[in-house]
Amino acid sequence: MPIAAFPTVADVTAATPVDRDRAIDVIRITALVGVVIGHTVMATSIIRGGVFYWENLLTTAAVFQALTWVFQIMPLFFFAGVAASATAYGGPWGGWLLKRCTRLYRPVFYYLAFWFLALLVARRVLPVHVYEPLAGISIQLLWFLGAYVLVLATVPLLTRISTTGRLIVAVATLYAAVAVIDVIRVHDPDWTWLGYANLAAWLVPGMFGVAYRYRLLTRSNATILGAAMLAVNIALARFGPYELSLVGIEGQQLKNMTPPSLLLAGHAIMMCAFAIALAPTIGRWARRPRVWWLVAIGNSGAMTLYLWHIPALLGVHLAFDLLGLPRYPGQPHFVALSIAQLALMVVLVAALFVALRPLENNPLPYWDGGTVDGPGPRSAAVGALLCVAGATTLAAVGWGLKDLGLYFVALMLAALVAARRLAS
Repeated sequence: MPIAAFPTVADVTAATPVDRDRAIDVIRITALVGVVIGHTVMATSIIRGGVFYWENLLTTAAVFQALTWVFQIMPLFFFAGVAASATAYGGPWGGWLLKRCTRLYRPVFYYLAFWFLALLVARRVLPVHVYEPLAGISIQLLWFLGAYVLVLATVPLLTRISTTGRLIVAVATLYAAVAVIDVIRVHDPDWTWLGYANLAAWLVPGMFGVAYRYRLLTRSNATILGAAMLAVNIALARFGPYELSLVGIEGQQLKNMTPPSLLLAGHAIMMCAFAIALAPTIGRWARRPRVWWLVAIGNSGAMTLYLWHIPALLGVHLAFDLLGLPRYPGQPHFVALSIAQLALMVVLVAALFVALRPLENNPLPYWDGGTVDGPGPRSAAVGALLCVAGATTLAAVGWGLKDLGLYFVALMLAALVAARRLAS
């Protein structure tokens, strides 16, 4: 049955298993809502001389950069996702990963179709230096999906972290490896490319997701670890080569986000440790019927919320810019325009969530339904193709839907189609 209308509070409560870990659901949706709010509040733009400038308030003041230590909560999505996956993992690897990717990529097909059509129109009606940045921004947020799929592919390995000792060794080894790579790329610019090996830092929240599921850390130990990592991170930012902002901005010598730095790896450890410490409290709070209803509804359209807020945000900014009302530092009525755009975004995102949430939940013909019967070469091939899809998704965001980005998106789609065909 198509999922269109929202269930009632009573329906959601009745459908929720007694042993459901509600804290994980709260953490997951909170991470995505935080991203949406952060993008909306921080984004600035202006059209000057026929050129579209898409920038960020982080470039204007150190206080905004410091706030990224609170609002850079994407590691928590990886933490929550792996915590849930560690429980659900079973069966052949390729088939299990395909089941996860089926849900994740289902709304992406619609999203890409929208952008291809929108950019065809935009190329005809917008100046080239407005169109080009727009095409570049269009799929930037898909970096998360590519990285997340690659992390999910390692869940069979991550679930072997079944003791506190193994957790310490795994996290310390990865943290040390990121540190070594940072030292190399800071001291020798010819090795800057090596920094992309630090994408493995996204395994850190996955490790803590497994640690949470297996209860490898007590609340007190998690609190101590979080506080210790906060102190280490402050020292790295104060005395090391690291930038204050945990979100990449123009002009940074050593970005923390792309590729991940030691500071971001430490931030992930800190955030996940505090999440483990607070999880029981969060879980109790989520047992309130109305709170749980909001969390459940939000999670049922999490990818919808994440994907479609970017077209809405770009549309709002373009409209204001073309009307001569840019929300940009130094321009008139900045505060009033900020409030107006925020209010408009609330309405647009809510409308898109209601309208497009069914696309995320209803089966997509020719995509849903793939299965792998058992372990073996077919399972391995399906899993490998999905890893290729994740890697090319991650690579495409560097260009967006133009130039090399188009080739990477084509490779991503080809890998997804091949995996699905092989599974069927």
